[in-house]
Amino acid sequence: MIRWNGLLIAFLSLFVAAALVREGLAWLNVRHLRRHGGEVPAAFRGQIDAATLAKISRYTADKTRFGSFTGLFDDAVVLVVLLTGLLPWLLGRLPDGETHFVLAGLGFFALLALGSTLVGLPFEIYSTFGIEKRYGFSTITPRLWLIDQLKSLAISAALLGPLAAAFLALLRFAPANWWFWTWILFAAFQLLLIWLYPALIAPLFNRFEPVKDEGLRAAIESLAARAGLKTEGIYQSDAGKRSRHTNAYFTGIGRTKRIVLFDTLLVSHTPAEIVAVLAHEIGHWQKHHILKQLLLIEALSLALFWIASQLVAWPFLYETFGFSRPVPFVGLVLLAILFGPLTLLVTPLFAAMQRRFERAADDAVAELVGTTAPLAAALKRLAKENLANLHPHPLYAHFFYSHPPLVERVARLAGLDP
Repeated sequence: MIRWNGLLIAFLSLFVAAALVREGLAWLNVRHLRRHGGEVPAAFRGQIDAATLAKISRYTADKTRFGSFTGLFDDAVVLVVLLTGLLPWLLGRLPDGETHFVLAGLGFFALLALGSTLVGLPFEIYSTFGIEKRYGFSTITPRLWLIDQLKSLAISAALLGPLAAAFLALLRFAPANWWFWTWILFAAFQLLLIWLYPALIAPLFNRFEPVKDEGLRAAIESLAARAGLKTEGIYQSDAGKRSRHTNAYFTGIGRTKRIVLFDTLLVSHTPAEIVAVLAHEIGHWQKHHILKQLLLIEALSLALFWIASQLVAWPFLYETFGFSRPVPFVGLVLLAILFGPLTLLVTPLFAAMQRRFERAADDAVAELVGTTAPLAAALKRLAKENLANLHPHPLYAHFFYSHPPLVERVARLAGLDP
């Protein structure tokens, strides 16, 4: 039975406060868009007309409202799970945790993951076949969507099942220092996933083939050579069978390192713009942004694992949420939920760091290409094609934007152009 005490009241206070801040920022963003959404920024005139701007405003408002509703629904589900005693009931339906610790832990994690997936499915369906379809982005068929879901489920089971079993074994048989060995395990798994993704996982969803345009491929190879970047290849993917959104990315490590262009990008952008977009991505690699983010994440993960190790045996934690005794894998789930609201405190810090990296990568474009004009042109075209909000509220952008707002970014690129 749930016990009302200082811990529960403090958590609920932080939980509600975080939800209010998140929803308040979303409301500010939509209100700001309503006030300024009819103004085409000077740098975008000629690329975006009044009709497109109105469509951008509707798309942004619809996505924001849907995101707010989804977030509030998720919050409600978390509170129901915590406050109704569902977790102790679920644990009681599993094999005894004392004699079958790993099996009970796997069942507990699997049922929570399955429940989370099932709860989220209606929202994903509406987003894909409702909002994205309505605005002309989603091209995926129900059959392909279902196949994607089944593939994702199978991949998750194949990769996360053994990982969770190894983690539970460490938790059971190395109670003093499981946190350190678990950190090593998760760090190694992340590197393995980065290595596996381009070669084994991504091809299960998309077809990849060398870029067919010989002139474009030669230009990209020349750019990579100037940057000192060696890749396994330059590929185009059939992303258009799922969405009309455009993108390009740099992925993999070691021998799986590759450059990937969406087929939608190849159709809608000039070779010069595509080269400039890739120069930006290569700039991230040159300046070790991915490595820096990975090292920061690993450092924070180590600290969080250590904190968890100090609290996971705390009887008061379990008594608060209706458990008769400490069960380490349950305690870790409880701690993850309790610390959830605090992530809002670090969100703007991570966003600021990422925006700084994006500006540095833009600087690299000027160095690698000699001009930032093609990247600015590409960003304007991407804004039109992806219906990107040109008028975000400054506070909302400060909290959540991993890239500088487009108007600010295009203006900065103009200042960088020699």
